[in-house]
Amino acid sequence: MNNSAANTARVLWAGLRALLVLTVITGVLYPLAVTGIAQLAFPGKSNGSEIKSEGKVVGSEPIGQTYNLPLKEGEETAAPDLKWFQPRPSNGLGSNSVNTQYSIILSGATNRSGDNADLIQWVRDAKAAVVKDNSVSGHTVKPSDVPADAVTSSGSGLDPHISPEYAKLQVHRVAERNHLTVAQVDKLVADHTDGRILGFIGEPRVNVLQLNIALKELTTG
Repeated sequence: MNNSAANTARVLWAGLRALLVLTVITGVLYPLAVTGIAQLAFPGKSNGSEIKSEGKVVGSEPIGQTYNLPLKEGEETAAPDLKWFQPRPSNGLGSNSVNTQYSIILSGATNRSGDNADLIQWVRDAKAAVVKDNSVSGHTVKPSDVPADAVTSSGSGLDPHISPEYAKLQVHRVAERNHLTVAQVDKLVADHTDGRILGFIGEPRVNVLQLNIALKELTTG
């Protein structure tokens, strides 16, 4: 074997050894180390922030869900099941929207400007629906009572939270539909309202899935 061939063989063997070593380090040891640390330090988050009800996983804390009636034949969009607290719209403000069912493979905003005619009409329609759905006997919701998150989607379209104001707006309707007192449902909202992170980051918020799980426990307990 001449010197040129020997040098080529040494270079190839060195490259192969580097490939094998780096594969073991970055493809096996590093993932195992990161996974182990995550499981020890953040077991809930590293496992998907699972939320359970009656022993079954029913969702993930950072991902929103819909609470709709079964889709009827001929319907393109299911109607909301008004016995449950409803989330904010999931970019589903109109038939041309990106994500009408909180599908996690379609995350994003509508990308329409604030003066877009379609967006303005969708918001008006959504506000009218919120007023209608949440006005019950002895309690009428005014358009001025409707908070922004009740009629607009988040940037991701998958927001699991609503504002305490939107949750409280739904209290009378949820109480009536589930044959509960307003005080009982109002307490549920208060108990599931999270404050600002560290007291000053973000806004108070309510996780809709956790709130609806507590509602289910109250109605069946």
